[in-house]
Amino acid sequence: MCGNELILAIDNGTQSLKAMLFDPGGGLVAIAKQPFTPEPYFSARPGWAEQHPEVFWEALCDACRRLWAEDEHYRERVAGVALTTQRATVINVDRQGRALRPAILWLDQRQTAGIPPVKGGWGALFKCLGLSDTIAYFQAEAEGNWIAAHQPDIWSRTHKYLLLSGYLTYRLVGEFVDSVGCQVGYLPFDYKKLRWASRRSWKWACVPVTPDMLPQLKPAGAELGRISSAAARQTGIRAGLPLIAAAADKACEVIGSGSLASSIGCLSFGTTATINVTHPRYIEPQPMMPAYPAALPGYHSLEVRIYRGYWMVSWFKAQFGHPERADAARQGIDAEALFEKLVDDVPPGAMGLMLQPYWSPGLKQPGPEAKGAVIGFGDVHSRAHLYRAILEGIAYALREGKEQIEKRTRIPISQLRVCGGGSQSRAAMQLTADIFGLPAARPKLYETSGLGAAVVAATGLGLYPDAPSAVRGMTRIGDVFEPNLQNHKLYEALYTDVYLKMYKRLKPFYHRIREITGYPA
Repeated sequence: MCGNELILAIDNGTQSLKAMLFDPGGGLVAIAKQPFTPEPYFSARPGWAEQHPEVFWEALCDACRRLWAEDEHYRERVAGVALTTQRATVINVDRQGRALRPAILWLDQRQTAGIPPVKGGWGALFKCLGLSDTIAYFQAEAEGNWIAAHQPDIWSRTHKYLLLSGYLTYRLVGEFVDSVGCQVGYLPFDYKKLRWASRRSWKWACVPVTPDMLPQLKPAGAELGRISSAAARQTGIRAGLPLIAAAADKACEVIGSGSLASSIGCLSFGTTATINVTHPRYIEPQPMMPAYPAALPGYHSLEVRIYRGYWMVSWFKAQFGHPERADAARQGIDAEALFEKLVDDVPPGAMGLMLQPYWSPGLKQPGPEAKGAVIGFGDVHSRAHLYRAILEGIAYALREGKEQIEKRTRIPISQLRVCGGGSQSRAAMQLTADIFGLPAARPKLYETSGLGAAVVAATGLGLYPDAPSAVRGMTRIGDVFEPNLQNHKLYEALYTDVYLKMYKRLKPFYHRIREITGYPA
């Protein structure tokens, strides 16, 4: 292969789909972004999040066709294709691969009540180990259980139960196949062995899925199939090109940021804020919380999630950011510049205003009873202090995740790579460096998920001998924010003496609030 060839990376996010062309050096040659219209998802009931699968496919087709319209030579230069998608979005299809119902997105909060507990030997073991509640949570959260209970006709007609990655792969190559690196969700997947769970696994007893309903899995870097004639007609991608197995968007983001060693923590400032490290061994970052497949064959991604992470920033702007948005409209400038000033006007530590970002807690650390908390209010505090406290609270929570990962791996995290929309905030980057006491670097290229998919494809296409070589050859570091030691000293005291003790002190009140109000369920 020659340096003139390009890699087409398709990144199906929550808000939009992007089709990107990368050269073998990791340069972004062209990009076409297609928002999901008329809306990223719809909610038939509060807490639901669904989308018609055809919306995703049509966005893919439109974005690709726009690339070829930009330069007629791009199409002929593409050597291979890679796909990365949002995680844990599920689609039921019939034997012809046609969707039987809208996709249930990862944002969906529905649960299934009244599922009988696992019986037999597994049930007895869970009860003995005190894990019955954990398994019940898995059952209630599994989308397949809800569909089988509430739409049994749909479930009975389901030929394959696919993640979004598997659905789009079928549309591209005509085969029910998916990447190991994309398997994140409530499915009977063996995260340790990176394959479908054995038939004796307890996971099959928790969901109505059978082995024949799942796609064949191939490791990252392997060929999933060839672009079909039908897909070529709709997308403009040349028929016969190889589709290389990549991984889910977070896993691709990690390697696209250059975070390959276990000593490099990759922070994602997205709707769900996360901290990840890549590790050659399977280690659960938290008890009973699996390490997910990495974008490297045989590797694992240890992840701690802060649900509703940088969603809280959007929440603040929607609820309290009207003055900045109005001023920006009058001045004809980007509102983000005014929000940056809002943070700059407040000293580190927000004059003692402390926030714990549990607006949408998970199963563990914190528990499902947790709620968000803001303490330390005084008459000096304003909207600006609350905004800074949100950014600091997310960083505190991610630092706590860092320490959990270090405790499990026994490898200190000495560098940070920061991706996602929030990484574009200079203020957020600096306070993150200050709270962690570590240099925080932004990748030079913002589109790290797409780049990570291209890195995997470059290895699969033989452009590089292995993934580490591709990461070195295709990723670059951009701005680096060094910690301010004076600020770090202040944050260290607030984090150690206040933040880490907040949840334990408030937990009894969270339980009582839940008992009185019934929220969260």
